[in-house]
Amino acid sequence: MPPISPNGEHCRTVCKIAATLKNANNSSREKLTAAAQPLRKVSNPLLCLRQVARSQGRGIFLFRKLKDVIDWRKDGVRLDDQKDEIPVENYVAQRYIENPYLIGGRKFDLRVYVLVMSYIPLKAWLYRDGFARFSNTRFTLNTLDDHYIHLTNVAVQKTAPDYDPEKGCKWMIQQFRLFLTAKHGAEAVEMLFSEMDNIFIKSLQSVQKVIISDKHCFELYGYDILIDQDLKPWLLEVNASPSLTASSQEDHDLKTRLLEDTLNIVDMEGRLTGKEKRVGGFDLIWNDGPVSREDGNLDTPMNGFVANTHLGYNNDRKKQLKQLFKSLQTQQKV
Repeated sequence: MPPISPNGEHCRTVCKIAATLKNANNSSREKLTAAAQPLRKVSNPLLCLRQVARSQGRGIFLFRKLKDVIDWRKDGVRLDDQKDEIPVENYVAQRYIENPYLIGGRKFDLRVYVLVMSYIPLKAWLYRDGFARFSNTRFTLNTLDDHYIHLTNVAVQKTAPDYDPEKGCKWMIQQFRLFLTAKHGAEAVEMLFSEMDNIFIKSLQSVQKVIISDKHCFELYGYDILIDQDLKPWLLEVNASPSLTASSQEDHDLKTRLLEDTLNIVDMEGRLTGKEKRVGGFDLIWNDGPVSREDGNLDTPMNGFVANTHLGYNNDRKKQLKQLFKSLQTQQKV
């Protein structure tokens, strides 16, 4: 998926480039150049190609010049391929964000979890926990072919020569939020996380009409978000069936909680009423419309509306689940 930001022009541009690359060959140079004209407004843009249906950092390449894409495609033809045309492969082209926010001189992105229980109507839950994934090498644009610099995937970073499996390359998102708050203030961080909430909802709404909605199905998505130097969030991609492999004990505990709370919302035992706005570590952020943090908000003016999101806040899920199920048992008895 192309990066999502308030500037939709880049999204349209990368889609045109992706369509051109699908059948790229020597005759495609003019089409590729024409498709990328809007990107010329950005001085010497750096492009990132992502091969479709690949994961864990595989099939990702960086290019500074558009002509390098065609050259790379020609060089990538298999030696045993006797056809005159380059074999068809599908890619998504993105403008690489060249000014990422750095911590300790290293690039990172965020993995955030969103649970969708229905598309029509749209009903989405946001998990309070998540993590920041750091690169193992200090950031620089002078070396574009070093994946240890530019890709934060754990599958890539754990192969680095100096990778320490005991320390890993992750921060819990609560730690990340505290760091930003101490450095930039609560107001700036609230704005950042509010813009991230907007990305979650808009991305789901963009596919709402094309995804089959089945009341017997649900989907847990892993969102990858990049933050730039201006504290602006960019959506890198949305992963269906995100990896639940643990790289540390802390990671294992997070994903165990995530799975347990997912199943609590799926509610195969029929314990929930359907009116809950929080279940364990999940907060209901959209229920055919925005969900307020406060109850009885029907007459609340929009300028006083506070969204029901708590990403990066304390996840006292055990206490909440105990209170929730105790309350449900009491209601059933009555």
